[in-house]
Amino acid sequence: MMTGRAESVDRLVRETAARYLQPKLDFPFAVVAVGGYGRRELFPHSDIDLIILAPDESRTSALQEPLGEFLRELWDGGLRASQSVRTIAECTRLQERNIELHISLLDARQVFGDAELYTELSKTLAEFYRRHENRLLQELAALTRQRHAKFHDTVYHLEPNVKEVPGGIRDIHLLHWFFQLTQDRGPVGEDLAAIAPAREFLFAVRSFLHELTGRDNNLLTFEWQDRAAASLPDAPMDPADWMRVYYRHARQVFQASQRALEFAELKDPSLMRQFRHWRERLSSAEFTVSHDRILLRNPALVASSAESILGVFTFAARHGIPLSWDARRRLAGETKIMEEQAIPWTAWQQFFSQPKVAMGLRQMQETGLLARAIPHWSSIECLVVRDFYHRYTVDEHSIVAIETIDTLTAKKDGPSSRFHDLLLEEDDIATLRLALLLHDIGKGTLPGDHVRGSLEAASDVMEHLGVPEAKRAGVLFLIEHHLDLSLVMNGRDLEDPATARYLSSRIPTQEDLRRLALLTFADISAVNPTAMSPWRLEQLWRVYATGLEQLTRELMADRIHSTDGLRPELMEFLEGFPTRYLRTHTREQIEEHFALDRKRAQHGVAVKIRRDSGVFLLIVVAPDKPGIFAKLCGALASRGMNILKAEASSNRSGCILDLIRFDDPMHTLELNPDEVGRLEWTIECVLRDAIEVSDLLKQRRAAGRPSSGAGIAASVRFNNDASDTCTLLDFIGEDRPGLLYDLTSAIAASGCNIELVLVDTEAHKAIDVFYVTRQGGKLDRESQDHLAGELKRLSGAM
Repeated sequence: MMTGRAESVDRLVRETAARYLQPKLDFPFAVVAVGGYGRRELFPHSDIDLIILAPDESRTSALQEPLGEFLRELWDGGLRASQSVRTIAECTRLQERNIELHISLLDARQVFGDAELYTELSKTLAEFYRRHENRLLQELAALTRQRHAKFHDTVYHLEPNVKEVPGGIRDIHLLHWFFQLTQDRGPVGEDLAAIAPAREFLFAVRSFLHELTGRDNNLLTFEWQDRAAASLPDAPMDPADWMRVYYRHARQVFQASQRALEFAELKDPSLMRQFRHWRERLSSAEFTVSHDRILLRNPALVASSAESILGVFTFAARHGIPLSWDARRRLAGETKIMEEQAIPWTAWQQFFSQPKVAMGLRQMQETGLLARAIPHWSSIECLVVRDFYHRYTVDEHSIVAIETIDTLTAKKDGPSSRFHDLLLEEDDIATLRLALLLHDIGKGTLPGDHVRGSLEAASDVMEHLGVPEAKRAGVLFLIEHHLDLSLVMNGRDLEDPATARYLSSRIPTQEDLRRLALLTFADISAVNPTAMSPWRLEQLWRVYATGLEQLTRELMADRIHSTDGLRPELMEFLEGFPTRYLRTHTREQIEEHFALDRKRAQHGVAVKIRRDSGVFLLIVVAPDKPGIFAKLCGALASRGMNILKAEASSNRSGCILDLIRFDDPMHTLELNPDEVGRLEWTIECVLRDAIEVSDLLKQRRAAGRPSSGAGIAASVRFNNDASDTCTLLDFIGEDRPGLLYDLTSAIAASGCNIELVLVDTEAHKAIDVFYVTRQGGKLDRESQDHLAGELKRLSGAM
């Protein structure tokens, strides 16, 4: 089909060139197809890449006008044509900043024009590639490594770009280009033949995406996975099973590309000199290190026991050196011995104590031995659990979480330095890593209650591995409670004493708390590269600090801020605020708020926006009146701001002090400093009723929504035990612009007062927690039922 598509394009290009170029050019030229078009590999909406070959640079100016007509006609004909004008000298002169040109010319073929000119190009190119083979291989390898790194060097993305990700179509092209450059002097030809089924599968998927979306779309979203699983060859299949077929093919392509890269890098003389030094001194009777790869010196000796095989991966994890392709191939055949022979816990503990455990696990995964050594691992291998927040499959998420701990070990500075210091206190890092490996293993056996499923599966795994009873208890504790700190971060007031008591009721010791904080840090960081934002990092640390203070309360006296010695006017401002205000704000912050109150006395309202801990802080002092917090939420939503946390309180004088932390996803305030003043002015107008919030929200463009079939059902829960003075209202639903404004407006309309708001957003999922009161007390059952109905109605759940 792709060849037929290329032939149709050839005809149109020839006809157009004959009409617009040939009559107007009095010198020899050639129209040359390059890239995918040159390979006759055209997907439904692929670009048509052309080079117009001129005899010399003096002729290029004459091409400008006819070439414009030529391209216009191609575009009018429905082709996405792109072109460049080149001479033979340009095509065969090494251009280090444009290696892509040389790669595209590997697939050059003449479509129209002077045959002698093109023949001269072909001969000159052959000599060029022979002369610069090694250099081009190294540059192409470097570009590929960079591309792989962008996708975290893994094929296990939940919604992969089938062209660019590791194991995607671009890696098939890599093998094709290596084959052309080396003239089959290496392993590439063999691998190209081996991946033929994967090539057919991936090409069919990309064609399907192009036809389905009507454009050059290569992103295999959840929605398109459903469609592909129902209509592509071997269908219909369950989408999760179909994605496992995808990962199997992608893994084979990725492994072949890794072998090709290894072959190319071995040909680099500078690397050979670099790795001939200390790393090669690490050799033993079983294996040796050469060119930064582990080679099996005595394969039979290594394969004599499962413990010896694990020893190879322990060596890789200790030194951060991957196995050679040949070593991986040989070990992949030892699945039976890994299943049948028990490996003592001492060997596993040594493995999990190394600095690069994630690398060792990935090497085991590639050889297929991880699923043989760890019972239940196969249930989560390549498992897709649809979540717009997570980026990776379940198994890859667990390995990335361990990689986060590996990386944290060396991070002495930066935002995560406090967690680095915590990790230094940990004397049993093997238990932490094992808990991370198993914390989601139940998603494959009991997806509805994965914590319970993980506890059951982890017990089986640890029995198989011979983990001592005391360490089993530690691992099971971490798995059972691995969501606790995240839930507190997103749904509890950290200044409420009840939250601290809740933490101490769930976590008995300081050591458990430390490990749980580190596990939570790794778990959130492994969700996607941006999940552990500065705000979440700070919130997690505050949760840890709150729990630690509660656990060590008997060793530390409670600190109560005294108002003694304050001047009378400041005392008047503070009178009526909750006492927690003094505990949660510094004297400097209190003075800042008091200064705004003086401004409020003169102008009616006072509004200030400033940076605070990596986000923005909105401070508002104004006369108290119903619905004022809802208006603030609406004003921020109208400008595309994402509210992270908010606190509202009022004093005896009838003034409110609202503190709202928000981030700016579009970086509008950062890139345009004047916008801060405009946003302050807008909020002042809203507070004075000069601007209606509803009018502002009408101007806000709708945000992108999730794929179909993945809507988030609204959930409203009340809890009268989470706080000593308030009712906790927990709302989870599908996020949209203005949602928080609608929710807070409904709460106000129900006669409730919002004491505190905790807001978090995961992709399109809104997680909003309100501490509310009604007539100074907690909500009764009737009030809760009425408010729940209103909130669900607003979210579209009813």
